[in-house]
Amino acid sequence: MRLKKKTRPLSHYMSLFIRDLRDNNRLSVTIILALSCLLSVSLELFRVYYSGSFSYLFLIWNLFLAILPYSISTLFLLYYKKMKSFILMGVILFSWLLLFPNAPYIVTDFFHLNPGPEVPYWFDLGLILSFAWNGLMLGFISLYDIQTALSRRFSAVKGWVFSIVSLVLASFGIYLGRYERFNSWDIITNPVSLFIDIADRLIHPFSHPRTMLMTILFSMLFIFAYVMLVALVKPRKAEN
Repeated sequence: MRLKKKTRPLSHYMSLFIRDLRDNNRLSVTIILALSCLLSVSLELFRVYYSGSFSYLFLIWNLFLAILPYSISTLFLLYYKKMKSFILMGVILFSWLLLFPNAPYIVTDFFHLNPGPEVPYWFDLGLILSFAWNGLMLGFISLYDIQTALSRRFSAVKGWVFSIVSLVLASFGIYLGRYERFNSWDIITNPVSLFIDIADRLIHPFSHPRTMLMTILFSMLFIFAYVMLVALVKPRKAEN
């Protein structure tokens, strides 16, 4: 007689997941990020209620897109040791890389900041700043998760190389999103136009000075900011 396999409740798997988050120092970080994102969303909803205008409602969508790479990187950090297939790992990292620019992209939403009669100018400044800050933190912590996993699996040098390349590609992706109006999913829905545009700018970089200069500027800013963040969170050796 074959015994039926006992089905464990969902709460059991949730407790295991929370344990894994705690063991990898991601539980407290995730809670703080969730509260910070909730504050940003609350500010936007208050703006809608106060002014009756939906001018900045797109910030919530942009924040949702910024959360996606953080979600992927968190799961990758927790369970990369169980991944035996390098193909699966490559697919996950490629998917993360496509979504990663959405996190720092929010800093460019300051382009939408204009004084108006709806709400005080300083409120809109603080509103966009809160979303931009969350986008940067979600992006940097997400990148740090990936770097940590790759450094443990391969080497610290490969982890850093991946991080630097990711930040440069994200800077280029921010330009494509802001000025060429491409999205991450265009690689599936509109791949031909996307690849032609990218190839043209890579083959003839000096014909597109704005692309080149913006990518260089944002790359330097993001790299220095990320290195500074890693230097702050990296555990120090205990003093004797």
